[in-house]
Amino acid sequence: MTITVLLRVDGLTAPVFKHFLENHWLRVARFRCMPVRKGGFWTWEEDELFRLRHHLRVEPEVLDEAQLRDWVSARLNQPLPDYRPRWCFWLLPRAQGGAALLLRLHHCYADGLSLIDLFEALTTSVPDALPSLPDSASRVTSSARWFGAGWEWLQNQVTLAESGSVDGLDGEAEAGSGARRQQLERAAWNGLKLVNELSQYILEAEDTDTRLKPGLLGRRQCCWSAPVPLAAFRTIAGQTNCKINDVLLACVARALRQQLEHDALDLDEVMLHAAVPVDIRGLLPDAVQPEPGELGNLFGTVFVPLPVDADSALERLYRIKHETRRLKRSWQPGISWGLMCSAGLLPKHWQESVADLFCRKASAVVSNVPGSAEPRYLAGCRVREQMFWVPQSGDIGLGVSVVSYAGQVQFGVVADEAVLPDPRPFLDDCVQALQDWQ
Repeated sequence: MTITVLLRVDGLTAPVFKHFLENHWLRVARFRCMPVRKGGFWTWEEDELFRLRHHLRVEPEVLDEAQLRDWVSARLNQPLPDYRPRWCFWLLPRAQGGAALLLRLHHCYADGLSLIDLFEALTTSVPDALPSLPDSASRVTSSARWFGAGWEWLQNQVTLAESGSVDGLDGEAEAGSGARRQQLERAAWNGLKLVNELSQYILEAEDTDTRLKPGLLGRRQCCWSAPVPLAAFRTIAGQTNCKINDVLLACVARALRQQLEHDALDLDEVMLHAAVPVDIRGLLPDAVQPEPGELGNLFGTVFVPLPVDADSALERLYRIKHETRRLKRSWQPGISWGLMCSAGLLPKHWQESVADLFCRKASAVVSNVPGSAEPRYLAGCRVREQMFWVPQSGDIGLGVSVVSYAGQVQFGVVADEAVLPDPRPFLDDCVQALQDWQ
């Protein structure tokens, strides 16, 4: 579960970047720590033998775009050592088209939105300014806090009183029987809704067996698109009264249809889902809301049906809009987050069963992360492009990511070689689906 980020940074050199890491990046206390399991919990433990040289590689090669793609794919297949803090930078100052900076970071450190916030704090809007990290960066948050948050959220959903506590009902001695009846009815409704949402989540139909769900080889290839104007997404979303994420999912559905329509399949009977991360910060109790700039993994996962049977682009888009609205109004993002948090307390073989429960229900992971609207500067050097690839989870062998930055959008695809030996045609189909709207 490793996030991979690629930045193209004009004029960035090894001495300048090393100085940046020493004086800014390492001010984030968590990056000097590694995850260690103690009893039933994972905790952060500072690496007493920490050395920056273990986490920074400078590559002198001159690589063109095709060579850079192969080089990044090779890094994707290299595991990070678990006896050190689980992150590493590679800098290619002589890459054609501008220095390339690659970061691989285990997902336990942060989710996509946390990393975007960190990017904003570590970069500046003008070249000669200094980054300004929030105070929370110097502290390491205990994982127990988030387990408590998940439990409190669950309790809030089945509360028996308007105040959110069972004691509130006993204290309403002076309340009329009608008020108590309403409270009990509300509690019963919340309980039934929770059971219904949980059963729907667990019993969601598994995806159809297609060539997108073979036995994985464990070797991945990645690619990325040229920048596309963000205005193209916004225009489509505005004209159809949809969200940008709906447009992205419609493009993915169209590209998957292109992949499957030549197979011996009845597309009307094919069921495919995309696992889509959803921010759950708005569901957290106020007492455990993260501080500004605090790193964490605060997302749930919903499984969005992809209408690969639809012939019309408009039909695909509106069917996806209907499903995403339904799922976002549901409790499923919070339920999935609670299940993932709780899984960390289970024995390892049970954890694998929980992971399988998630992975059998999707054929792809699709993530859309909104970046900075204006150009940013890293160590005084302009960041020209930024791209990321989602981690591979279980037997899901296809990941699609979209990140916006400075008025542009880039698609990224990572795929196991058993699913897509060459992901470039699939990426081209995603981009073409967007262009077909214009």
